Amino acid sequence: MRRRLARGRCGTMFTSQTSSFQDSIDVEERDDFDNEEISGYGQKIQLSCYYTIYLYQGTRSEASGGNVAWNQRRADSTTSQEDFSLTLIDSSLPPEAEPELRTYISRRLGKGALLGGMGNIATVELSIPEQAVGCYCCLVEQERSPEQPDADGNGYVICFMGGSEKGLNLFRLELDKYVQGLHSSLQTPQLQNLETEVSPYLSQWYEESVMHTYRVVQLVQSNISFLLHAALSHRHVELNNSDERTKGDVSRFIKAASLQGLSQHDTTTASLCKAVTEDTHTDLIIDCSTSPPTFSNTVSNRFCDDWIQAFLNGAERCNPFLLRQILENFKLKAIQDMNSLKRFVRQAEMSHYALFRCCLFLRGCGNGDVLLQNARAEHSDLPEACSIIAVLEEFLKEPSPARA
Repeated sequence: MRRRLARGRCGTMFTSQTSSFQDSIDVEERDDFDNEEISGYGQKIQLSCYYTIYLYQGTRSEASGGNVAWNQRRADSTTSQEDFSLTLIDSSLPPEAEPELRTYISRRLGKGALLGGMGNIATVELSIPEQAVGCYCCLVEQERSPEQPDADGNGYVICFMGGSEKGLNLFRLELDKYVQGLHSSLQTPQLQNLETEVSPYLSQWYEESVMHTYRVVQLVQSNISFLLHAALSHRHVELNNSDERTKGDVSRFIKAASLQGLSQHDTTTASLCKAVTEDTHTDLIIDCSTSPPTFSNTVSNRFCDDWIQAFLNGAERCNPFLLRQILENFKLKAIQDMNSLKRFVRQAEMSHYALFRCCLFLRGCGNGDVLLQNARAEHSDLPEACSIIAVLEEFLKEPSPARA
């Protein structure tokens, strides 16, 4: 049995508007991500991350010759239950911690708490320096043979450990997708590609699934507001002179910051996205041949600008979990403002005073251009709402009155 003992180092209306916005930005003062700093990216507490992969066999299924070989060679690393067995294939955990994890996974499987293809995140206590860590585990089932369609299937249980349960939950979709990317490599008999493909892939889970948010903020620094605005307004972002990893990082950041898919009218929102994308003059261009990168066709607003410092503070603390929480709070605030605008538009159809309040709201929130763009897409089939939105757009074009 092979183990990697070296730990992977990875690397409301108007009166409450200002206070609620500040509460959203001040997440780092309330959330418990402070102990999740990344070695190699800063001088704070080192975060160690681990992976483990097990062979899962339903005992009522007919074991293949390759699976029998695994069991025979690793009898001391196999946990058997009435309905299944779990055999260690590879792990970066210390020797004393892996059996504890195997016991935990077996208990979860016995309760039916792990479903094929769906990641599960919880806190586990293991014999490691961190003691309690967040653990993502996913059962990857192998396709069942036509001869035994009703038999209990075999597969693999993949576990990623690092940070906290709360932190890993912020990256659940990324972790699910990362595990899916390993599916084809797990079809090799007896995992002959364990050394060359599977283990190297598993060891990079933290860098590839979690650290991309941090890398993007580090790359663009105070220009992060341009990316945030592009995400909210469905603008296409084009990277020139960039490597594939950076392109992937920026793409995932934009997707995480976007509100697409959250609208009640996804069809019209998708149409808006397509229309904006087809206009190449609206593309945000990032040239990575310079350091820092050069931005062209930049658009931002006061709402996005107000979040710059929060992202920079999170990056300075080398904390990808904190950065992702800030990003989620950014989206939440944008969604709240969109819902407020929808309510004001409905009220404005019957009240001029409500229309006035709506104008004040749009000017005060600092995100009026984006909110109206999305409102126009959602209300495209409602003439009265469209006429109100047109009035609001004209209002925003007028210069703000000078403050005394």
